[in-house]
Amino acid sequence: MSAEITGGAGGGHTALPGTAGGGTAEEGTPPARGTGGPAGGTGGPAGDPAAAAGPAAAAERRREQRGWYVYDWAVSVFSTSVVTVFLGPYLTAVARAAADADGYVHPLGLPVRAGSYFAYAVSLSVLVSVLVMPLAGAVADRTGRKKPMLALFAYLGAAATTGMFFLSGDRYLLGGFLLVVANASFSVAMVVYNAFLPQIAGPGERDAVSSKGWAFGYASGALVLLANLALYTGHASLGMSEGMAVRICLASAGLWWGLFAIVPLRRLRDRPPVPAAAVEGGPARAGSVGQSWRQLRGTLRDMRRHPLTLLFLVAYLLYNDGVQTVISQASVYGSEELGLDQTTLILAILLVQVLAVLGALGMGRLAARYGTRRTILGSLGAWTLTVAAGYFLPAGAPVWFFALAAAIGLVMGGSQALSRSLFSQLVPRGKEAEYFSAYEMSDRGTSWLGPLLFGLTYQLTGSYRDAIISLVVFFALGFLLLARLPVRRAVAAAGNPVPDRI
Repeated sequence: MSAEITGGAGGGHTALPGTAGGGTAEEGTPPARGTGGPAGGTGGPAGDPAAAAGPAAAAERRREQRGWYVYDWAVSVFSTSVVTVFLGPYLTAVARAAADADGYVHPLGLPVRAGSYFAYAVSLSVLVSVLVMPLAGAVADRTGRKKPMLALFAYLGAAATTGMFFLSGDRYLLGGFLLVVANASFSVAMVVYNAFLPQIAGPGERDAVSSKGWAFGYASGALVLLANLALYTGHASLGMSEGMAVRICLASAGLWWGLFAIVPLRRLRDRPPVPAAAVEGGPARAGSVGQSWRQLRGTLRDMRRHPLTLLFLVAYLLYNDGVQTVISQASVYGSEELGLDQTTLILAILLVQVLAVLGALGMGRLAARYGTRRTILGSLGAWTLTVAAGYFLPAGAPVWFFALAAAIGLVMGGSQALSRSLFSQLVPRGKEAEYFSAYEMSDRGTSWLGPLLFGLTYQLTGSYRDAIISLVVFFALGFLLLARLPVRRAVAAAGNPVPDRI
C-alpha cells in the first residue's frame, strides 16, 4: 500500500482542555504585537503581511500565494509517484536482483538485506539533509535570497529524479545514490519554500493558505498518478516492459517537478533580510555559516530561548517520523507483506490523492472552527488507529485495502498542512528559514528514526507487519507532547500576533 494510504490526518477528536475555547490561563494571554514592521513597514503587527496597506499590496500578496501553491503542485509528484508508489518496490526488486544467495547486498562492503535497502537509503538521505538544511536556512535568512536557493535545490532534485530512468538491471547503487540526492534536495528546497509562508500570509490566514498548498499537491499527485496508471497497466500494448514503464513514470516526476517550479520562481519575491539588531540574538548568529553542524547546534541552542516552540518541534519530529515512514514504506508493505500487485497499489493511492484534496481543505475549515491544535490531535488519533488497522489487514484483500484508503484520503493532508501553519506561528521573525530547516528534517519522507526502526525491525524479525506496527510509538509520544503545549502562550512568546483561534 502507499504510505499515504496506511496513515492519515485524522478526523474529529474530543478536544482537550487548554485548546482554543478551553478556558485555560493561556486563553487569557493577550496577543503579542510587534512594535512595528521591518524597515519601511506599515506599522502593523510585526511580520504580518496582511497588515500591508492598499489593494495593490493585497493583490500582490494573493499573486505570490498562488505562485506558492504551484510549487506544491510541482513537487508533490515526487512524494506520490516516486517515494510512495514506484521507487520502493522497484528499487527493492533491483537490490534483490543484485543480492547474493542469502539475500544480502553489500553497499560499501556492509551486509544489508535487499528488503531493507530502500529504508536504509531513505535514512541516509536524511543524514545528508541534516548536514545541508541548517546551513541553507541560515544563508537564506541572512542574505534574503530565498529564490536562488529554491531554484538550486529544486532543479538538483528534479535532475536526480529524471535520472532514475537509467535505473535498471542490478544497479541498486545507482538507485540508492539518486534517491539520496533527490530526497535530500527535496528537503532543502522545502525549507526555503516553507519559509516563504510567514512572508506571504498573515497569522489569521496561514491555516487556509497552507491547506490550499497541500490541496494543490494532492490534486497534482492524483493527475500524474492517473497518467502513470494508464502507462503502467497498458505497457504491454505499447510494446514496452514493466520495468521500462516504471522508469518512465519515475523520470516523468522529475520533468514535472522542473517544469512547474518555474511558476513560483517567477511569482515569489525575495525580501531584504531582517537586520541583525532586529532579530533576537541576531549578532550572535554571525560567524556560524562555516559549518552546517555548527549552524544546527546554533539553531537548536537558540530554540532554547523559546522552549514552547521547541516543545512543539519535538512533538512534531516524533509524530511526523511515523507519518513519513508510513509514506515512504507502505508501498513496500503492500507489495511484499500483503501480496498486492502494482495496479492495486496505484489505484488505492489515486483514491487517496483525489479524496485528500477535499480532506486538506476540510480540515483547514475544522481548524478555523475548533482550533489548529485540536484538529491536529484528532488526526494523530486517526493515524494510530490506521497503523493498527494496517497491521491486521488480510493478505490479498484489495477491498479492505481500498476501504482503508478511502477513509484516510479524507483526513490525511490536514495533519501536515496544519502542522506547517502552526509552526510558522511559533517562529521568531527573521529566523523563518533557519527554524524551518529544523522542522524540515522530519518532513515528508525524510525522517530517519522511523525508516531506521522499520528497517531494523524487518531485518530482525523478517516481518513487515512487525515493522509497521512498531511505528505506533511515534504517534503516541507526539500526541502526548502536543497535548501539553499551551499554544497561544507559545505564539505570544515567539513575539508574533496571536490569531483569534488557534
